Amino acid sequence: MERYLGKKIKNDLINTYGVTVIPANSILNAEHLELIRKQKINILDIIFAGEEGQAPSSKELAYNVVNVSKDLFESFRTSRKVPLADIRKEVVPVVQEISRQSDIFALFDAIQGKDDYTYQHNIGVGVLSTLIGRWMNMSEAELSVLSLAATLHDIGKLKIPSEILNKPGKLTPDEYELVKKHTILGYEMLKETTGANSHITLTALQHHERNDGRGYPLGLKEEQIDAYAKIVAVADIFHAMSSRRPYHEPVPFHIIVDQMRRGSFGALDPHIVSVFLENIVKRTVGREVILTDGRVGEIVYLNPHDIETPLVKVDDEYIDLSKLNTIKIKEISIE
Repeated sequence: MERYLGKKIKNDLINTYGVTVIPANSILNAEHLELIRKQKINILDIIFAGEEGQAPSSKELAYNVVNVSKDLFESFRTSRKVPLADIRKEVVPVVQEISRQSDIFALFDAIQGKDDYTYQHNIGVGVLSTLIGRWMNMSEAELSVLSLAATLHDIGKLKIPSEILNKPGKLTPDEYELVKKHTILGYEMLKETTGANSHITLTALQHHERNDGRGYPLGLKEEQIDAYAKIVAVADIFHAMSSRRPYHEPVPFHIIVDQMRRGSFGALDPHIVSVFLENIVKRTVGREVILTDGRVGEIVYLNPHDIETPLVKVDDEYIDLSKLNTIKIKEISIE
């Protein structure tokens, strides 16, 4: 970490409760680095002054890697082989680079599925899973496997007719059962692929399993489910809900957070959900938000007992969302 001494930070560094611990434009010294360690701030989340213009934006990286991954995935249709080595070499490093974007909400905007959803989803889930893994303090070796497993989680859909995957209306029961088979198909494809370890194959098979045994395809419970598949399940749901799909518009932020908390998408691993949502919400302090009543405000303080209902300043008025059930955060602005 000492290599960051003397570097100037661009944005405020905030702790778990949304309190600024090091202000923007500070030149990092030894005391700052110790504070970063104690507050458990991920150094990779920090953007340094003068570095923001040295590389393509996350949106540009995402656009380019989606096209690369699309070509690689589509090659399976003719070769019948999963191009795992090429994906590991050409896609995974970019997925990991995007996940280091310091502005989480700009990152979400960059990977949001809009047009070519199937391939944007693969990259989006790869980025979000890597982000979660980093927040869970996984090693670089573990992150590399997680990034690859997440990017490949839906590969079985290559064997599902595209007219069913992109159907604008509700699937028939028979169509839904066919789509569900992508988990088994993906597992079989990867099991026969050189270089795919158990985390990669099991993530494809188990990312729709749930802790209470109500998932598919095998109805597994808790410890029966691969740890990497549990991470990908959280990323999969968040990306799907926040993206434009053939059959729904992006779901408002507060609804996604609330439904993930309440288990509306099945019993996800509670620790992973907590790590993911708390790391997102604590980064909302200082952000401009649109409330469900249409007003625009700024989050100024997080309620430590319920960080999803912060104190919001609207003009000269302070609104405590923990005391108002009728007003929620509809959207968070992208700077």
